[in-house]
Order: sequence, then C-alpha cells, then structure tokens
Amino acid sequence: MKLVVFGLTVTSSWGNGHATIWRGLLSSLAALGHDVTFFERNVPYYAAHRDLHRSPQYAIALYDAWDAVCDVAKSELDCADAAIVTSYCPDALAATELLLDSKVPLRVFYDLDTPVTLDGLRKSGSVAYVPPQGFADFDLVLSYTGGRALTDLMTTLGARAVAPLYGSVDPAIHKRVPAVPHFAADLSYLGTYASDRQGALEELFLEPARALPGKRFLIGGAQYPVDFPWAQNIWFARHVSPPQHPEFYSSGMLTLNITRAAMASMGYCPSGRLFEAAACATPVVSDGWEGLAEFFEPEREIIIARCSEDVVRALSLPRAALAAIGEAAYARTLREHTAMHRARELVGLLTGEVAAIVAERPRATGTERA
Repeated sequence: MKLVVFGLTVTSSWGNGHATIWRGLLSSLAALGHDVTFFERNVPYYAAHRDLHRSPQYAIALYDAWDAVCDVAKSELDCADAAIVTSYCPDALAATELLLDSKVPLRVFYDLDTPVTLDGLRKSGSVAYVPPQGFADFDLVLSYTGGRALTDLMTTLGARAVAPLYGSVDPAIHKRVPAVPHFAADLSYLGTYASDRQGALEELFLEPARALPGKRFLIGGAQYPVDFPWAQNIWFARHVSPPQHPEFYSSGMLTLNITRAAMASMGYCPSGRLFEAAACATPVVSDGWEGLAEFFEPEREIIIARCSEDVVRALSLPRAALAAIGEAAYARTLREHTAMHRARELVGLLTGEVAAIVAERPRATGTERA
C-alpha cells in the first residue's frame, strides 16, 4: 500500500508523544513493504529540537507553509491507497479538505488525543484540528483511546466507523540497557509537569518520598514550577531526551506511571511511557483506570496504586518479586504491544472489513459537500 499521513511531527520528540509513536509505526509499516510519506509543517519549536532529519524507511515531507506544499500533497494523494490526518496537525483542516477532494480511496482520521478532543468540544464547542462537520466525511476514525471514547466519537462527532489504535513501543529502541548512576532510584517518575497530574503525583510519589526518607526518588521532566514541593531524597533530571529513556527506566528499581486526568476518566488509555518502561523490563506501579487490565495483568505484570500506602508497600517488595513483575510485563509487551503489532492492526483495518464497508457505500464529492 501507499499511505500518506498529515501529522503533528515525526522529526522532533521534544515535548510531544506523537513522534515516538509515529517513528515505530512508520518503520514497521515500511518493514511490511508499505510506502509511507509523512507531511509535517516546519514549526520553529520542533525545528529547534529536531532529533530526526531523515529516515531510510519512509519519506518525510517538511514544509514551511501549506500553500507551498499543497500541489505536492495532492499528487501524493492521487496515487495513494489511504490517507490519514491526525489530531494536532497544524494544517489538519486544509489537509482534510484536500484529501476529501482527492482520488484517495480510504480517508482516515487518527485522534491520538481523543479525551482532549472530546473535552475541548464540551467546553468550547470546537477544536482546531476537527472539521466543522466533524468526522462524518471520513471513512474510518482511529482513536488512541478505546472504551466509551469510541462511542463518543460517533455520537458527538459523527464518525461512521471507529476503531482503537493504541500506543506501542519499538523494542529495537526501548530495551534493557546497563544502569547509569545519575538515573539510579528506588522509585522514578518520567513526565512533564501537568497541573491535572499534580494531585496524583503528590499522593503516589511525594507522600511515599516523605514516608521513606532513606530511599532515593527521581523525577525526570520539564516545566516543574519553582515552588514544587521538593524533598531531600528527591532528585531531579530537568530533561530526559527520548534516546535516554531506556537508561532512565533501566536504572530504577521501580517506576511510576501517572495518567492525565481527562484520559484516566475515560479509561482504555495506555500511555507510550507505560510500554517503554515495560520494554525495558522495569516494574511499573500505576494509577488505576478502566481498561488497564486489558493491557497488563494487575499484580502479575503491573502494580496498581490507589494511595501512597500502596506505593510504600510496592517499594517494600523483594527485588526478585519486582523483577518478576518487570519480566512478565516485558514478555506481554513483546507479545502484544510492539509497533509491529499496531502496524499489522492498521493494515488489517485498511484492507479488511472497514475497506469492504467503504467500498459498498456512496461518498460525497467536494461539490456535493458544498
């Protein structure tokens, strides 16, 4: 197949979760023999922190303005089998109009931020990357979040066919590596500061740190305020670049996963960091949310914490018991949660039942929509 993607970024993993996901997915699609072109606006913020300039496996089309790339994009679409527009794509609306008026057989929207999308619609009535007509003109809407989010995409935004395409990990990049002293910790946490995670961070990280002054706690991330309640046994790594994530996870005895409030309330929302840690065979203690057990089995492959005492108990477990949890999560990840698994799922959706349904129903042309 030839696929065209209009996305946020694949060239910079700085301050976003999209790039790492796309790199693994696109590389896996290429390994399966598919031809992919990723269109990305050359945003200054990402340009200043670019950690991928080219790929031998897929094409990256960087552009400074939509008008300058529109004709190239149209040519790509006219010979493509499917096209995908994503959430937070800076030119999502223009790209949507272009692909809806193109010859591409299968038109897809991939919402990697479904809880944020739905929350934004409820609060303000519109979201920058969602067309005014919603998703009714797309043949398929993919969601990074499953569960009731899929129903909401149909009832709220008019999606006709929906399917989850969850996060994943590339085990060639995220894997167990030798520990490094500056990332050593009894409990680590990797995440940019977010106000809607602060309550959970206070309960599941800061309180255990206060209760266990003899243990070492480590936070890796950015944008933490100057009045953040640090303690003497909490260390801080201001920025942990994506290539350093395997070292970060491999150097800790246990790592904490905390989910953004909008995602946790919707459930079925495994973050990429969850799979990254598991791919490094690092045991994870996580806040709980609906659907988590669909990805990792509680107490055997992951530890669920609802209060600080649960984290303290986890830190008291023998190292061998924690290591067994990490190894079980690692095995589960390789069986079910790699980028190659998601690439095969995507291809199955594009060529299987959804494609058959699309072939049987009429689609509006640009003139009819107008």
